[in-house]
Amino acid sequence: MTFDSESFAKKYATKYTLVLAVILIVPLIFYLVLLLQIDKAKTELALETQVHRVILSMDKYDNSGVYTFPRYKEFDTALFSKEYETIFSTLDFEPSSYGTGFYSDKGNYYRIYPLKDGHYFNAKYLLVSTVHRANEIYLLAFFAILLILVTLFIFSFQLFKNFSRPFQEINHRLDNFIKDSMHEINTPLSIININSDLFANKYGDNKYLQRIKSASRTLATIYDDMDYLIKQGRVEHKIKEINVSEFIKNRVDYFKGIANLKNIHIETDITSLLMYHFSKTKLQRIVDNTISNAIKYSHDDETVKVRVYNEHEQIIFSVEDFGVGIDNVEEIFSRYYRENQTKGGFGIGLNIVKDIIDEEGIGLEVNSKIAEGTIFIYTFPIQ
Repeated sequence: MTFDSESFAKKYATKYTLVLAVILIVPLIFYLVLLLQIDKAKTELALETQVHRVILSMDKYDNSGVYTFPRYKEFDTALFSKEYETIFSTLDFEPSSYGTGFYSDKGNYYRIYPLKDGHYFNAKYLLVSTVHRANEIYLLAFFAILLILVTLFIFSFQLFKNFSRPFQEINHRLDNFIKDSMHEINTPLSIININSDLFANKYGDNKYLQRIKSASRTLATIYDDMDYLIKQGRVEHKIKEINVSEFIKNRVDYFKGIANLKNIHIETDITSLLMYHFSKTKLQRIVDNTISNAIKYSHDDETVKVRVYNEHEQIIFSVEDFGVGIDNVEEIFSRYYRENQTKGGFGIGLNIVKDIIDEEGIGLEVNSKIAEGTIFIYTFPIQ
């Protein structure tokens, strides 16, 4: 029942960041495409300029002495004959096309320019190339997007964390109030149970005393649910070997007094000596909530069937009633949901059961028909 501001802020900051990331993805793609187009245009212009620089250098050569072909840090050059034979080259790749024009190939941009026949060392074509900057742009864009998303997440996290502080304070006060209330309820509840037992031993049982006992046991079940909910995630429940058969028999006996008020008969078919390593507290929450719900939603003078047996080395626990049935089977495990508002309760029992079976890997099948009844079948996995 605690409110975790860190988890709240992390959850909604993540969602907010993802939503904005989806919204921003289209303009970012357009921006990236624009950057690539701009880079291509700038590179094409730079190659055109470089072509003229190389030609100007060759024009200055007067055919006397040795000509040193100019080298450039950002550009590679090559001269080809009319038959595309290499006369000179600083290239580290083989061009895929030799036609005049601008090309992009193998991570390089290059431009092929036609030369005057026989004027430049018998070369017909001049090729000037430079490295394709697309990977650099992609990397830059990736880190820019990552920086934006991280900054956005941190900002959102702090925003939602600050936003959640009043709720955390309210939840903390409410939690303390519930703890104090539970403590105050436990004391008189224990007194009622003890004194009703003492009274029955001294003066004998009667229908009025039975009603007191049944009411106190119903209240005790609600108390145990609330106590489990408060301690959930804070207390480690010890696992030990339990005689499931005897445990469920005892819980059935516990609920017989409540069932008797509606003249409901609890019919049992329990295989003896079924042992299982489990938390006694968790098992009690499963058994108590399932049986109490079966009694609550049964008609007067009906039967509730409780079965425990072994099937394929798995323990099967089932509770069947012949009452009103369940309209929304999926909803009954939601916290605070009540199928029938007139039946009382807080709508937390089956939610606790769902948390336990999900955590422990216990199978559950619920079959229900309106006005015919419901059966809960739990399958405890092989250990």
